Amino acid sequence: MGQSSLPFLSSVASETNERVADLTYMEFHALLIIPPLVLFAYLARRRDDAWWDREALIGIGIMVIMAVVYTTPWDSYLIQVGVWDYPANAIQGRFWYIPPGEYLFFILQSILTSLILYQFIDVKSMSLNIPRRQRIGGALAGFFVSAVGIVLLFWQDSTFYMGMILAWAGPVFAIQWAFGWPYLVKARKMVILGIGIPTTYLWVADWLAINRWGIWFFDYTYLTGIDPLGLPIEEATFFLVTNVFLVQGLVLWMWLLDRIGKLQKDVERDVPRITQFSDD
Repeated sequence: MGQSSLPFLSSVASETNERVADLTYMEFHALLIIPPLVLFAYLARRRDDAWWDREALIGIGIMVIMAVVYTTPWDSYLIQVGVWDYPANAIQGRFWYIPPGEYLFFILQSILTSLILYQFIDVKSMSLNIPRRQRIGGALAGFFVSAVGIVLLFWQDSTFYMGMILAWAGPVFAIQWAFGWPYLVKARKMVILGIGIPTTYLWVADWLAINRWGIWFFDYTYLTGIDPLGLPIEEATFFLVTNVFLVQGLVLWMWLLDRIGKLQKDVERDVPRITQFSDD
């Protein structure tokens, strides 16, 4: 495709130095990401219907670690290729081509989405025993997403970014859907609210970062040019996909905890009966 040629990378570096952002990446977080995060953390602790305990915090921790580990190499590669970049005055250095504000975004988005989901807890009762055919179907659906992404990667330059998103998303979907897509369907109200609210908010935040403050910018060679209301469809897809990762992962975590809890109760109930039978 020729997208990673040295002259192209040099031109991106030049544009990075020429552009000037109205806000830094850290100021963006302070203005738009941290305030709702603090609000939903407060609500999670105070509301009786919300989820806030040791297991809830462990779930957030798992999501944060997975987000950073899985997103970092993908993000770094796309920045190196030149799909997007940042004005020099918007960032404070880079580590593996990624500015600190971007790493912080991986963490803060994971926490924010988790805390929003925790306002709508509705754990369903359902066995972990899912038929093998359904598990295989879930895995194949995820790999189909990757296959579409791979086709788009090589289709033409303008579908490169969308292809990278879908190819990267598919393996995670395959794992989550193979583990428990029937449960995700059963808990769909919680899933839809947990995905819809943070995704809509982050679309607005992303639009402001791009169009109002110029904190990051794109090389439209690698974008389709479809940008409803000024937000590239690829960016909208990215935030949708990442929030689907987070919400599905946490909902499946809740399901697993619920089944383990029920199993422990069954064991505690049955052990006295076994002991009594042995004594007799």
